[in-house]
Amino acid sequence: MHRMTIAPADTETAAAAKAAVAADQRRSQLLRGVLDLCLLALIAERPRYGFEIAASLAENGLELVSEGSIYPLLARLQKSGLIDAYRASSPAGGAPRKYYRLTDAGRAALAAGRTTWRGFAAAVDRTLSDGQPGETDDTHDTNR
Repeated sequence: MHRMTIAPADTETAAAAKAAVAADQRRSQLLRGVLDLCLLALIAERPRYGFEIAASLAENGLELVSEGSIYPLLARLQKSGLIDAYRASSPAGGAPRKYYRLTDAGRAALAAGRTTWRGFAAAVDRTLSDGQPGETDDTHDTNR
């Protein structure tokens, strides 16, 4: 009976693929908590339609977000009064598109969300810094 051995290169390739999948899963989990803020921020720049929002997210490095995950969130944001929608003809012709724009409540929610995000991201950055050069934390300075 032949025993099949796995070459080290195959093992490394499999490990790299597994790590990439794990990284995508982590990014997806992190994104779930802030996707609403990302949508509000993009819509705050100008009214946008769904496909344009997905393309803008991808351009900003958030390519994991599909149109299929955007539309239910847009509906929830609209139902909660943070955005409203209107139909307008496409600049390229064709069927009218549904554009989304912020309401006053949406602008307020975005401002509050940005403040919360900045504080949270700073706390995570401090925690993850692991004392790398250029990443100092004065709270542990023993020379005070």
